[in-house]
Amino acid sequence: MKKKNVFLQNKTFVIFSVLAALIILTAIFAPLVTGGADPVKGVLADALLPPSKEHIFGTDKMGRDIFTRVIYGARVSLSSTFAVVALILIVGTITGITAGYFGGWVDAVIMRIADMMLAFPGLVLALAVAGIMGASIKNAIIAIVAVSWTKYARLARSLVLKIRNCDYVSAAVVTGSKTSHILFRYMLPNALPTLLVTAATDIGSMMLELAAMSFLGFGALPPAPEWGYMLNEGRACMQTAPWMMIFPGLAIFVVVVVFNMLGDSIRDILDPRDE
Repeated sequence: MKKKNVFLQNKTFVIFSVLAALIILTAIFAPLVTGGADPVKGVLADALLPPSKEHIFGTDKMGRDIFTRVIYGARVSLSSTFAVVALILIVGTITGITAGYFGGWVDAVIMRIADMMLAFPGLVLALAVAGIMGASIKNAIIAIVAVSWTKYARLARSLVLKIRNCDYVSAAVVTGSKTSHILFRYMLPNALPTLLVTAATDIGSMMLELAAMSFLGFGALPPAPEWGYMLNEGRACMQTAPWMMIFPGLAIFVVVVVFNMLGDSIRDILDPRDE
C-alpha cells in the first residue's frame, strides 16, 4: 500500500501514466476514433489535399487520409515497440542470470558474444541483420532484439553477481535446492525490478529505432500505416505536401516523450538511493 501511495503521489508519474493510457486506448479503439475509415484505401482524386475539415491532417499521394493512418499507425508502432522491449527483456534476463550464476566458461562465452555485439553501432548492426533477412516489421523486430539484448544481459549478470555468494543462497545450495528453484526464487526476483525499470525507460528509444528502420526501408512495407514508413513516403513530397511528414513526425515525438517521461518517473520512484 505504501508503494502504491508513492506512485500516486508522484505527479509526473500520474500525468504521463494517463497520457500513455490514452495513447494505448486510442490505438486499441482506432476504428472508433477514425469513424471506421480504412487506413490503406485511397482515392486518387483526393491526393495531396492540405489539412481541412474533411481531412484534418490532409491526404497523401494516394489520397489516403493521414489522420486515419496516423491513428492506425499507433497500433503498428506500439505493438512492435512493446514486442521488442519484451523480447529484449526476456532474452537479456535469461542470458544474464545464466552467465552470472554459473560463471566459468558459460559466463565467458555469453559475455564475449555480448562484447562482440557492443563493438558495433547498434542501429547499423540491426540494419545489416534486417538487410540479410529481408524488409518486414517482423524482421526489424528480430534484428533489433538480436543486437540490443546485451545491455540487459550485462545488467542482469551484475545484479546476480552481487547476491550469488550471499548466505541465503549458499544455504539453499547446501540444503539441496534445485538450480531452477534458486534461479527463480532468489536470482530472478532480485534482478527483475531493476530490469523492468530499464525496460520502461527504453520504450521511447526502441520506438525510434523501429521508426528509423522503417524510414530506411528495412521495416514496415507498403501499404502498412507505420509512422516511420509514413515519414519515408512524405520525404519525396516534403516541399509540396509537408503535412505528410509533419503529422507522423509529431506522433512519434509525442509518444516517445510520453513514454520517456513515464519511464523516468518510474525510475525515480523505484530508485533504491531514495529509500
